[in-house]
Amino acid sequence: MNFIVLKKGSIIAILVTIMIITVGTIWALSSKNSYPTVSLSDKTGEKQVIQLVTGEFKSETASGKKIEAYRWDPGTIVVEKEVPVEFRIYGVNGMEHPFYIEGTDIKGTVKKGEETVVNMSFSKEGTYRLICETHETIDRNGPMIAYIVVD
Repeated sequence: MNFIVLKKGSIIAILVTIMIITVGTIWALSSKNSYPTVSLSDKTGEKQVIQLVTGEFKSETASGKKIEAYRWDPGTIVVEKEVPVEFRIYGVNGMEHPFYIEGTDIKGTVKKGEETVVNMSFSKEGTYRLICETHETIDRNGPMIAYIVVD
């Protein structure tokens, strides 16, 4: 009959490892907090203020062709239905970005170095697109589209 001989230090290390895994598992399973990407106000009806910027990515293909794409950052925003929202859009890259919010009559232009403020509220749930008219498609260095999810 073969016996396994463990030294006192090995037994302690194994017990400590089991204890850490157990505590971590209990903590993970009992945590009831969720951490959303975009936090909504706890006060119902309070105006939400959303900060956005214009951004640009530049790269080069293996053949040496330079490529670039513009975008809104963040690219997805969650807002509450029928709650006033203020979009504060700061122009960082590109000289100007004329935009519209699909499904609404909101239009405007974001200029480099300036902040454009848009106040509105959404009466219907759904996903609305914030679209830059200059960069709507890949062949026009886009698509520069942000998604506004109304919940």
